[in-house]
Amino acid sequence: MRTALVYHEDMTAARLLWEDPECEIERPERLTAALERLRQWGLEQRCLQLAAREASEAELGLVHSPEYVSLLRGTQTLSTRELQALSGQYDAVYFHPSTFHCARLAVGAALQLVDAVLTGAVHNGLALVRPPGHHGQRAAANGFCVFNNVAIAAKYAKRRHGLHRILIVDWDVHHGQGIQYIFEDDPSVLYFSWHRYEHGHFWPYLRESDADAVGQGQGRGFTVNLPWNQFDPELVLISAGFDSAIGDPEGQMRATPECFSHLTQLLQVLAGGRVCAVLEGGYHLESLSQSVCMVVKALLGDPALPLSGPMEPHHSALESIQSVRAAQAPHWKSLRQQGSTPILNPSTYSLERRASPVSPGGPKFKAAEAQASAALSSLLDQLHLNPTLPVRTAVSLTALDAALVLPADVLRQEGSAPQEETRAWARLHEALAQDKALTALGKVLHLLNGILDGQVSSGIAATPEPAAAPTLDVVIRRSLSHGARRLLCVAVGQLDRPADLADDGRNLWLNIRGKEAAAPSMFQVSVPLPGTTGGFVSCVLALVLPLAYGFQPDLVLVALGPAHGLQAPQAALLASLLRGPAGGRVLVLLEQGSTSQLAGILARVLQGEAPPGLGPFSMASPEDTQALIYLRGQLEAEWKMLQVAAPQVP
Repeated sequence: MRTALVYHEDMTAARLLWEDPECEIERPERLTAALERLRQWGLEQRCLQLAAREASEAELGLVHSPEYVSLLRGTQTLSTRELQALSGQYDAVYFHPSTFHCARLAVGAALQLVDAVLTGAVHNGLALVRPPGHHGQRAAANGFCVFNNVAIAAKYAKRRHGLHRILIVDWDVHHGQGIQYIFEDDPSVLYFSWHRYEHGHFWPYLRESDADAVGQGQGRGFTVNLPWNQFDPELVLISAGFDSAIGDPEGQMRATPECFSHLTQLLQVLAGGRVCAVLEGGYHLESLSQSVCMVVKALLGDPALPLSGPMEPHHSALESIQSVRAAQAPHWKSLRQQGSTPILNPSTYSLERRASPVSPGGPKFKAAEAQASAALSSLLDQLHLNPTLPVRTAVSLTALDAALVLPADVLRQEGSAPQEETRAWARLHEALAQDKALTALGKVLHLLNGILDGQVSSGIAATPEPAAAPTLDVVIRRSLSHGARRLLCVAVGQLDRPADLADDGRNLWLNIRGKEAAAPSMFQVSVPLPGTTGGFVSCVLALVLPLAYGFQPDLVLVALGPAHGLQAPQAALLASLLRGPAGGRVLVLLEQGSTSQLAGILARVLQGEAPPGLGPFSMASPEDTQALIYLRGQLEAEWKMLQVAAPQVP
């Protein structure tokens, strides 16, 4: 099994024993609802299930003071009145006689997950825990958090497993100031927190939650809001809070559950896929449970459901991103940029959504419930229409079959499209009339039909070298005439766009390794192949991925043509990231001269495994940077997602 699920029913024991509208949303049902949904969707059964253990007091001491641990140990024998009085000394915290046991289990679950991932027992996993942890500080509980589960897990991974670089991604709607305080002077831990701030008007109301808080001492630049490949982490820990999900009374945001599967999938390209997610917040039971399921599905390698709605960043989001770039640029060469949009004026957006506690049962909560129910019902409809396919990836590679070793769950396809259909399409190009090319075309069409008909999620097919461009032309036309409303084609190498292909908005053609940076229209883009790892990463993250998400394709074609120049890890990263925008529907066309090693790596990433590392990081060349800046200038008026991307410069 590739994914661990760590849980213990004792973590449901702690509950609020007195009236407190602020704290009553942190309740045991948060865990039971999520676990029930995982079982309903058949996800728990697909995971390696581990019962959480209690963390030792020595393990708690990796982060917390002995006096604080002793104080918490003493809560086991306090009366309700004494517990209430002690709770009142902290911000948004309640204690129960079972709190110490539950909190030790929460930490222990995170540590078990780290052990399972770093020993290779599993690839990744989720610790389903309460109480949450990311607000917990060395000697203080805060915001429902008692012990800082993820911070202890990071310290433990360094000490027990000898890690030197750990990325912590905190997507809870509240800033995890506890983690920031613990690691703000530690350059071995890169802490990224994505949270509501509202210029200090959102809890926890801290000045140090702003973008210009970058760490202290040797840790300056390691408290940030974006994870960079330049850091090259050995482990990714996620503080997985779901209080930004639609309907949540705390976050009052509108993120739909499938957003979290995309976030998880994007993070899985880092650290060889070693990702440990630990539950934090999330207080709308239906949103929470479905969001947890979306994360587990992504960890299992299932394709993410396509995102819906307009792909246009909000003005305030652009302001935040640009503020972070400005604050972090002195510490990261990859952020020193040219030609970026000026920082936006903070006064240009409203602060009227200042969150206050919302009591379950109140009018605001009921309105949020109704809004969430409609959105979540739509998600369930999508899951019904787009179930996880029994065959994720199929491979049709005649010339490589003898040497190719595939994962056990990848289908080695033997069939071909009907001869009449194959010959009809082959008439479009003389080069396809040759026996070898005709046979390969039949196999490609058979695989393509399986993807378009919903029988297969993704696939890899081979084409004879002289027939690469004609085969790609046929695949584009076949896709657009049989069900694909929007087709993204990423052509790498010497492959020209079909001359008479309609520029009607149904096909976005992106050529990497074009002669020059050019955009004849918003649906035809050409960029030279970058010559460094930094340049390639920048090209993918600052151009290819924003265009792909903005276009919202039904199908992605990745064609590696003559002289494509990609190394296997680069091709794997490209294919892996392009699984997201089209819900996993990706067809890769390889020349038959390609190596079986490349085909095997691509098959694994289409199954959801992590791509191999790119090797030593080298900065983008000035020429590559200028090409991206030029294309952004040409395209960002039509493709709004490009506004969040920034090219790299030396």
